[in-house]
Amino acid sequence: MGTSASVTNWAGNIVFGAGSFRRPDSVPALQELVAGSDRIRALGTGHSFSPIADTTGDLVSLADLPKIAHIDPDAATVTVSAGARYGEVTGMLTAAGFALPNLGSLPHISIAGACSTGTHGSGNGNGALATAVSAVELVGADGELRTVRRGDAEFAGSLVALGALGIVTTFTLDLRPAFDLRQWVYEGLRGFDDVEEVLAAAYSVSLFTYWEGEGFEQVWIKQRDTDPEPPLRWLGSTRADGPRHMVRGVDPRHCTPQLGVVGPWNERLPHFRLEFTPSSGEELQSEYLLPRGSLVDALRALDRIRDTIAPVLQVCEIRSIAADDLWLSLAHERDSAAVHFTWVADTAAVLPVVAAVEAVLEPFGARPHWGKVFGIEPDAVRALWPRLPDVERLLRRHDPAGKFRNAMVDRYLPA
Repeated sequence: MGTSASVTNWAGNIVFGAGSFRRPDSVPALQELVAGSDRIRALGTGHSFSPIADTTGDLVSLADLPKIAHIDPDAATVTVSAGARYGEVTGMLTAAGFALPNLGSLPHISIAGACSTGTHGSGNGNGALATAVSAVELVGADGELRTVRRGDAEFAGSLVALGALGIVTTFTLDLRPAFDLRQWVYEGLRGFDDVEEVLAAAYSVSLFTYWEGEGFEQVWIKQRDTDPEPPLRWLGSTRADGPRHMVRGVDPRHCTPQLGVVGPWNERLPHFRLEFTPSSGEELQSEYLLPRGSLVDALRALDRIRDTIAPVLQVCEIRSIAADDLWLSLAHERDSAAVHFTWVADTAAVLPVVAAVEAVLEPFGARPHWGKVFGIEPDAVRALWPRLPDVERLLRRHDPAGKFRNAMVDRYLPA
């Protein structure tokens, strides 16, 4: 049930300081573990690049809990195990005629980890992944199960909660009818003037740049199959003549089908195929969400330090996310654009560049992704989330002894 062997995140840049690593095989066993622990945190699939999941106490994986995936067709909801990966659930939903509105670029991430850190997909009309949640069941500091539902006073503070309210056991997610998409890649979008038009052009859009010239080397558009097929040339860019990977020199066979081939939502919204299982990631990641209306100005500001960014960059992705009301969401109360950096796996070389990027983006109110590499100071973070004090009060009420806290939570949400 437990081990003291060292555990790292997916990329290997975080070595967890836990005293033990636990894998309970039932909810009662998890409740007993939580009730008897002084410090405890849950670890999902380890795809965060910050120490958000770290603890000096017990680190818990939910992977061995009984799998739950119950569809209520009348309510159009599915209740799923928090430790499940999205890719383990989405095929079942499609077969039953249902879909989620949005997915991340990797179908391999856990539902609990993604929702707890504010992870998102893309689309002007699509909210972050946690916005699909209508109820969450979790084990509290006393070891008891409790459920928070949409409409409850604490609901908006209980989803993107950084794992600090308890260990989540299940989520109930809202569903919509299944739909089909097709994916196209365009190359050579020059300049930044058309970015807002591009982001609004399809159900989900991603733009990729290496910051070696003004503009974007690739634009991925994921459009409904009922939309008109786009032209061969668009805003000066040209439709790719074969499959592409967004990182130069990497084989595109692990990417989801392109070239306009129609397929189900769960096989087009992610960038990568479920059957491709990522190994240890030779990369670091940072991401910042800013008001969508500020994106073009922010891109022009970043362009002025492209010579600083490019040497340690694998690729930079631009996406859009709809506003929500979740207290610690990256898109809280503002339609947002995300600027995502995939860096080389060299922390010493990357951190000074992250600082330079943050200095450039600071005037735009850029919020850092809780699960990525960032260096913004706590006072500056407090100014970015107006409901952060409410989250602090919520944590004190439900976890007065700080059982679910860690150094990162203490730094940004002090008791």
